[in-house]
Order: sequence, then structure tokens, then C-alpha cells
Amino acid sequence: MLPKALTIAGSDSGGGAGIQADLKTFQELDVFGMSAITAITAQNSQGVSGVYPVPPEGISQQITAVADDIGADAVKTGMLFDEPTIKIVAEKAANYNWTNLVIDPVMVSTSGAKLLQDDAIEALKTQLFPLATIITPNIPEASEITGRSLTTLEQRKEAARMMYEMGARAVLIKGGHHLDETKIVDLLYDGTTYVYLSVPRLNTRHTHGTGCTYAAAITAHLAKGLPLIDAVKEAKTFIHVAIKHGFAVGKGPGPTNHAAPRFYNEPLHELEVITE
Repeated sequence: MLPKALTIAGSDSGGGAGIQADLKTFQELDVFGMSAITAITAQNSQGVSGVYPVPPEGISQQITAVADDIGADAVKTGMLFDEPTIKIVAEKAANYNWTNLVIDPVMVSTSGAKLLQDDAIEALKTQLFPLATIITPNIPEASEITGRSLTTLEQRKEAARMMYEMGARAVLIKGGHHLDETKIVDLLYDGTTYVYLSVPRLNTRHTHGTGCTYAAAITAHLAKGLPLIDAVKEAKTFIHVAIKHGFAVGKGPGPTNHAAPRFYNEPLHELEVITE
């Protein structure tokens, strides 16, 4: 039977991030994708010009419609926007006992638009993190969540410990925002072990939707039954290849290439994994 994955996130009218990126990623990884839209955004390659939240009841009904009939082997959240939405998602996650729940704590778009209200951050930490299989913040998001400056690897390790103690079973801090010009190092922590996933930094501006796509790839591999560490490794390869083959759409930064598996026949020995 085809694995099934549900994404609960915002819609990107430009097609590079959000629900659109998630569903494209699911499709490319041979997973049947379903969605519950939390907000409609008016955006393109140059930025976000409008955010229109879906009423809480509409979000609730979307999730119920999918969960009651089709079910999901894994669930991902992206843009949740406000506390009422987070409360609904947390209630649904508990009621349906989702065992593969990927929380991507989307706070600000690449162009700087706020995608999570300030008063919703505490709800995210207290209501959703304890239900998560893994949370996938980038460095600015991890800094906002922990209230710490994260300029060094040791600071990121401490932040990962802090977020793990908020209840998530694992934390992945994505390293793309670090100032290292030669490589990107992601940090995975499961309460016992630190795993560093390192790839060369690619010289490209076409990175729109990177975080959404990465988390969606993790979700897809969890839906297919992979252990968490393997799901993260496979997803890291996916997003690295997707960035490598990103392309221009519109006048601003283009999206990653969600057709990444089509390029897997290239020699790929760039992912380095170190366990501590």
C-alpha cells in the first residue's frame, strides 16, 4: 500500500514553499500527499504581500476529513500562524495518536514576512513540541525558541538540549543560516547522541522553500517506515540535491528543485555524517 503523509501548513501561491512544496516532495518520494491549509499567502519569488488565515473550524474540519477517512502514516506541520491553530493541531495529534509528527516551526519567511504571531510561540513550545517525533528549526528559529544567541556549535548543542527538554523526541537544527562559507552543518539530537550532517555550501540564491522541503522529505521517509536517523539522512541528501538543481522562477530567488530524485544518478559523496 502506498504510504500516506499529511501536511498542515500555509499555501504559497508562488509554488516554491508551504503546502505546494510539501506535496511536490511527497509525490517525488512516492508518498501519497494530503493537506490541511492553515492560511493562504499571496507571495511570489520577491516576497509575501498578504497573509489570510483560515478560520480554526475550517482547519479542524480539513484534518478530520483526512484523518477519519484516509489516515496518515506521518504528519508534518509548517506555517501555523496563531495560537488557536496550534491548539487545534495539538488536539488532533493527541486524538489521532500520530506517532510520526514532524514540527517545522515556521516563524518568518525568507523575505522577512512574519508567519507566526509572537503570542503563539509559547503555545508551540508547550502544546505541540511534547507531541513531536522531531522538530526542525533553523538557527534563527532555534534562537527565538530558546532565547539564546546561537553563533557557535556549542551554543547550538545547548539549544538542542533545551528544545529536547521541551518534550520533542528529537531536534534537528538546520545550519544554513550559519556564516560558514564552505559548508552547512545540521545538528540532530535525540537526547543521547549528537549527529552532525555536513554538506558543501552551494553558491546559489535559489533556495526558496528549503526548510519546508527538507521537513517534508523527512516526513515522507518516516511515512515509508524508515528509522528517524535514516529518514533525516535521506532527507538531507534530497534537499542538498534539490538546492544544487534549484532554478530561477520570477524576478527573485527561485525554488529548490523538488524533482531531486531524478538527479540521484550523479556521483553523490558529499554528505558527511559524524556521531558524537
